[in-house]
Amino acid sequence: MLTMVLILIFAAFAHPAQGSRGLWLTIYSIKWYVTTGLIIILIFMLKAWFVKDERVAWVQSTWGFMKQIFPLLGAGVLVAGFMLGRPGHSALIPEHYIQTLVGGNSVWANLFASVSGALMYFATLTEVPILQGLLGAGMGQGPALSLLLAGPALSLPNMLVIGGVMGVRKTATFCAIIVVLSTIAGMLYGWMVA
Repeated sequence: MLTMVLILIFAAFAHPAQGSRGLWLTIYSIKWYVTTGLIIILIFMLKAWFVKDERVAWVQSTWGFMKQIFPLLGAGVLVAGFMLGRPGHSALIPEHYIQTLVGGNSVWANLFASVSGALMYFATLTEVPILQGLLGAGMGQGPALSLLLAGPALSLPNMLVIGGVMGVRKTATFCAIIVVLSTIAGMLYGWMVA
């Protein structure tokens, strides 16, 4: 597990700020060598720990998940791009709507962002372009954090499954706690960055 997490960290390591020197620039300059080494280590670990049938089943499951997720991911990013645009470019949703609903750092803006995040089903990789579009259209920093906190914790399908297992009252309590705490965290963050 650690090897796979390290592969993700090094492969996604972003270029440090212009003019940076030292450790971060060194890590960035060797990130693909480290990632390749970690992949080789992972291959040896998989060969040592799993029999051929287990490895084949793992690859087939991974391929199946990729075929299910990739079209949704691509469509989600495409729709987000058209609906929300990107910073400096117009979009289908006018910026004044976004600024009215989630601009600034009010209780309403953070609560609306938390509830929206709780009801939406975000693929993890689509959150970044969606949030970039919203921020570029005038979303506040606090509401952005509220959306990011509530989004992965809840979704409408998630609520339905939890409700079937735990019951309606416990599910409503769980959802309320997530929304309230996301709202509070967003407001605090909005005050800190203001």
